[in-house]
Amino acid sequence: MSAVVVDISMSLDGYVTGPDVDLEHGLGQGGEVLHVWAIDGDAADRAVLDSSFLETGAVIQGRTLFDIIDGPNGWSEEMGYGAQGADKHVPPIFVLTHEPPATTRLGDRFRFVTDGPASALRQAQEVADGKDIVVMGGGETCYAFLAAGLADVVRLHVAPVVLGAGTRLFPAESAARINLELTGTVSTPAAQHLTYKVVK
Repeated sequence: MSAVVVDISMSLDGYVTGPDVDLEHGLGQGGEVLHVWAIDGDAADRAVLDSSFLETGAVIQGRTLFDIIDGPNGWSEEMGYGAQGADKHVPPIFVLTHEPPATTRLGDRFRFVTDGPASALRQAQEVADGKDIVVMGGGETCYAFLAAGLADVVRLHVAPVVLGAGTRLFPAESAARINLELTGTVSTPAAQHLTYKVVK
């Protein structure tokens, strides 16, 4: 059975983007610092990224993130799935949305799901071939899987920055407790890579 992995980069104060996210600024103002580890990290950062690519059988993301990466300043055809893995593997990507777009710039690598996270998870399990199902963002989608008890693992890449504003991973208001068990750490100048098992 595939593990459901919430995998996201964040600031020390819990933001997964900077403020003022739009199609021109997918990570918000100043949010690029959150992904330095993935784009310009050291060998240890690259190993974390490559391992994740190899273990991923399917991806789930929210509509806002899709609109950004499919937009004019988003992923390119050459880039493939995000910061393309060494093996060039492109897993199927399931996008949670109320209504599928009429067209997509990046073609048919995306599958649109209109009936909620549990349905997206069922569809992802059918194609993941036992590999991880990675919930990669945005923050609201990642937290929705955590809050619904659908996640098995949380993998955080914590950048050495306090952004002060932006898109939160965890809600500011009171929310249900989620117990975690630390199972792995990798420390680099660009990020603390923390892996937790969700205790159910």
